[in-house]
Amino acid sequence: MEETVRHIRNRAQDELALVADMRSLQELRVKYLGKKGELTGLLKSLGNIPPEERREAGLLVNDAKAWFEEQLASAEESLKFAEKDRLAAARRIDVTLPGFSITSGRRHPINAVLDEISAIFVSLGFSVEEGPEVEDDYHNFEALNIPPEHPARDMQDTFYVAGAETGANRLLRTHTSPVQVRVMEQRRPPIRIIAPGKVYRCDSDQTHTPMFHQVEGLLVDKNISMADLKGILEAFLHTIFGPNTPVRLRPSFFPFTEPSAEVDIGCVICGGAGCGVCKRTGWLEILGAGMVNPRVFEMAGYDPEVYTGFAFGLGVERIAMLKYGIDDLRLFFENDIRFLGQF
Repeated sequence: MEETVRHIRNRAQDELALVADMRSLQELRVKYLGKKGELTGLLKSLGNIPPEERREAGLLVNDAKAWFEEQLASAEESLKFAEKDRLAAARRIDVTLPGFSITSGRRHPINAVLDEISAIFVSLGFSVEEGPEVEDDYHNFEALNIPPEHPARDMQDTFYVAGAETGANRLLRTHTSPVQVRVMEQRRPPIRIIAPGKVYRCDSDQTHTPMFHQVEGLLVDKNISMADLKGILEAFLHTIFGPNTPVRLRPSFFPFTEPSAEVDIGCVICGGAGCGVCKRTGWLEILGAGMVNPRVFEMAGYDPEVYTGFAFGLGVERIAMLKYGIDDLRLFFENDIRFLGQF
């Protein structure tokens, strides 16, 4: 028995020296200590040894088993340390390699101008309101004095969506004026709001895109006049384009305002001298405005004999193009980092 145990120990020690990974170590453990392992087999064979030799043989086998378990534990610990060293080496950062930078993001120029416009009107006492981008025909047209047969509908190429539930015409809003209607339906004067947001029209060229941004404003109270409208718009335009920017109002027509006006500013490109951008006139059309049509007040449940008000609407892209000297509206939406990185 002593010779057999010595032979097993020597062989196990040689095999342990060759173990290179945890899988090989586990296979070696099973070989000697498993249910059919060599040391386990020796323990089971003790019953076949004469009683007077059994005690000494048992001590030899148990001692060999204890030694082997200790060797296995030591080998396992060494393998774990070796694996940690390997992983550390793989994750090591070579500080001599050249670094790389992460480009920081910027606000899109349209969002920057939209925020600037909103901040100016908020400073003038207006609140910011929002509404749905998918509208119904009533709020987008009829409540703004644009009935189905009105020629003004021809001026707005509309994206219509079939109403699956009611059969009513649904559409992508062509302006943010429906927000004004919804606010008037829910509140009583005085009202002083702006409605910024996306609007949609079926049009695409150098100065038009199917989706663009508007900011529309509404002020309703007693004794509001065109003078109040002109004062608010001058304050806004002088803040955006500079205090010496000329401002003028020209008569125009909009179904939801009466009287109506186009608002022009002195050309910010040529300073009023006349250039290709302003078509040699020295003026640039910047927004539309006017006094709210009494018919719109009546449909909202307001008494036009008691309340008056004004409304205005401007295109954010138009402001941004003039502010940054950009001649093609489509550049804002092409996601070209070379363009957007300039702002």
